[in-house]
Amino acid sequence: MDTRKSIEVTRGGEMVEPIPLVADVSDTSSKHDESTNLLRPFPTDDEWATLPRVPGSIPWTAWTVAFVEFAERFSYYGTSAVFVNFIQKDLPPGSKTGAGFLKKPGSGALGMGQRASTGVTTFNQFWSYFTPLFGAYLADQYWGRYKTIQYANIISIIGHVILIISAIPQVIIHPQAALGIFFVGLIIMGVGTGGFKSNISPLIAEQYKDQKAYVRIKKSGAKEIVDPAVTTARIYIYFYFLINCGSLTGSLAMVYSEHYVGFWLSYTLPTICYLICPGVLLYFKKHYKLAPPTGSVMGKAWKLIRLAFKGRGSWNPSTLKKNLRDENFWNHVKPSAIRARGDPVPAWMTFDDAWVDEVRRGVLACKVFLWYPLYWLAYNQMSNNLVSQANTMVLGKTPNDIVSKLNPIFIIIVIPIMDFGVYPLLRKMGVRFTPIKKITAGFVLSSFAMVSACVTQAYIYKMSACGSHINALTKAGRKDCTANISVWVQVFPYGLIGMSEVLASITKLEYAYTKAPVNMRSTVQAIALFTSAVSSALGQALVGLSEDPLLVWNYGSVAVVAMIGGIGFYLTFRKADRDEDSMNNQHESRFIGETQGGEEIEKSVVEVRGEKGEKV
Repeated sequence: MDTRKSIEVTRGGEMVEPIPLVADVSDTSSKHDESTNLLRPFPTDDEWATLPRVPGSIPWTAWTVAFVEFAERFSYYGTSAVFVNFIQKDLPPGSKTGAGFLKKPGSGALGMGQRASTGVTTFNQFWSYFTPLFGAYLADQYWGRYKTIQYANIISIIGHVILIISAIPQVIIHPQAALGIFFVGLIIMGVGTGGFKSNISPLIAEQYKDQKAYVRIKKSGAKEIVDPAVTTARIYIYFYFLINCGSLTGSLAMVYSEHYVGFWLSYTLPTICYLICPGVLLYFKKHYKLAPPTGSVMGKAWKLIRLAFKGRGSWNPSTLKKNLRDENFWNHVKPSAIRARGDPVPAWMTFDDAWVDEVRRGVLACKVFLWYPLYWLAYNQMSNNLVSQANTMVLGKTPNDIVSKLNPIFIIIVIPIMDFGVYPLLRKMGVRFTPIKKITAGFVLSSFAMVSACVTQAYIYKMSACGSHINALTKAGRKDCTANISVWVQVFPYGLIGMSEVLASITKLEYAYTKAPVNMRSTVQAIALFTSAVSSALGQALVGLSEDPLLVWNYGSVAVVAMIGGIGFYLTFRKADRDEDSMNNQHESRFIGETQGGEEIEKSVVEVRGEKGEKV
């Protein structure tokens, strides 16, 4: 092939020869003409610089995994949508179910107040995004992603059943007993969520078989690059689309169940829906591409990082920064470099040089995620304080906890616009809207969302007859506290946060998958999720502001923090865009890990598999 060396060569990888094309018979939705091509040549430097980059076809197996995520999020958000009212408000007089029939003060159960409800929902967010660390460890080390997800499904169903018990008429009339049972269900359900969330995201992207970019010739004769990174981004766009479809439908149904029937129904229907998850995964298991557990990979990665840091620490910030940015920081711990120096290679270093580069790329992803807790501080306001804020404005016949569904509605609307309109237009104009730029824009939009919430809260205090003590006086029985502001003004914070998620949250999923070593994808995804847990822990520090008359300060503080996070993030990682292509297309390591018996696993040849799993 008479072409210049590809990016892989210039970055130290191997030359990628044209790959024989095999039509993916499992993809019935593809309308492209891949099967008419005979070769898949890797793009040259000129082609990377000039040709448009397009996504490949999403395999049908990925859609089945996305459906499972839809069902799980239907159940998760369906139950959590009613948590604020369940915890904050008193049981309506004469009620044994908590249903308030949309009459003031509305549905309730435990009567613990806004500060307590914010604290409990914040803890739930922390717990649900802390446990993925354990789910990822079990998947990568022992069980693999599929088996871990199935075990997690069983645990989650048990947690859901316990939540039902906390809300049945015989229990809900005893707030202390209901609270204890509710907490047990919350803890167990969080464990299941951790095992599920850390593994479902890598599982869906793994169903796409092409791991390397290639040049495709269209029927018109024009060339384009089918880029796995662009395909992964598109997979996660629709993965997130179905997440929010599940969130929207589950929340709408459960909120109205809460108000017209009771909390027990709001917990029962999601449990029934969740039963779909293990069944779908079991039925389609034979069609999935499943990665095996990889043994002690995490231990090797940690030892490698420690070896790279050895002798580079310093109390002088300038010296430390210089040492960490040394271009040989990772090169000097590659096995070939150690041998070249004549030093003995550690016994645990059974991997190749390419795996060191993969770990380096994964560490960069984790550094990117360090800024996310500041973003999630704004996002988390949706599940507690903004729900309570809605209750202080003119609702009409709208439940206070239904207004938050503006968020998934915006996401569902914006995603197709971005995928079919904005992103193709930017590609056509030659504008590369890279992950770093997307994340930065997401931070900025989340800050604007909190500014709008802050302004709204200030006007609530100004226009309410109860002033800045509206919640306390309403709970005391005063009837004229409602501010004469339509609750639909919350379209601004919910809409802006939704738009920010399309940029920042989806890109986080994409970045975690494309930058992680192949044998550590669950772990890196769990670290990305853990940033939300860190944010929830930071949010506990703001719980003291989640009460009148300090709510203006609450939203204002979060707005400032999110903006500072966006600026700091961009200044820190703006140069990472320069190496985006080389990172996505670097030479893949042959090292996978080891079996449970201790035998090393190594890649040999790339296999293309057909629908039924046979070699083609």
